[in-house]
Amino acid sequence: MSGTGGTGGTGAFRRRYGASPLHLLLVLASFALAAYAGVRLLEGDTLGVALWFVGAALLHDLVLLPSYSLTDRAVQRLFRGSSGADSDADAGPPRPGVNYVRVPAFVSGLLLLVWWPLVLRQVGGYTAATALPADGFLPRWLLITAALFAASAAAFLVRTWHASGPRRRAARRERRRARAAAK
Repeated sequence: MSGTGGTGGTGAFRRRYGASPLHLLLVLASFALAAYAGVRLLEGDTLGVALWFVGAALLHDLVLLPSYSLTDRAVQRLFRGSSGADSDADAGPPRPGVNYVRVPAFVSGLLLLVWWPLVLRQVGGYTAATALPADGFLPRWLLITAALFAASAAAFLVRTWHASGPRRRAARRERRRARAAAK
């Protein structure tokens, strides 16, 4: 055995494919499931589904991608603490704190994307179909968004507090040494 992969055919397969045979099997199964779902989806209104996909791709590529890319750049600059004059190459990599804004913004945006007709009250007949009022989705979405950002801010503060622990302990030791030397 040369130690470059596994034993026998599995090692050669892993070297050629880059992953295990189970991975290939799962990828092929997911492609088969996606093909089945696509065929079932296109059985009804084929033109409407195709237009929806093209419209969604155009909306994403022309509107959403530039807007969230610019927003992410602004948040990275905010967490980097750099001015607008220096370039991205001079500023260095973003601090991990930017993820404490990215994650709740992503989850909130995903919830809005899924529930936007109800959040924006664009659904007529919702109450008739479900016997539930349709007027509570905007306040609930805003509360969930606020809770996500509050939890993220709390996690950021806890992380910052724990990260500053060694510095606080070192400062305490220095103060004790200074008091002991002054006596």
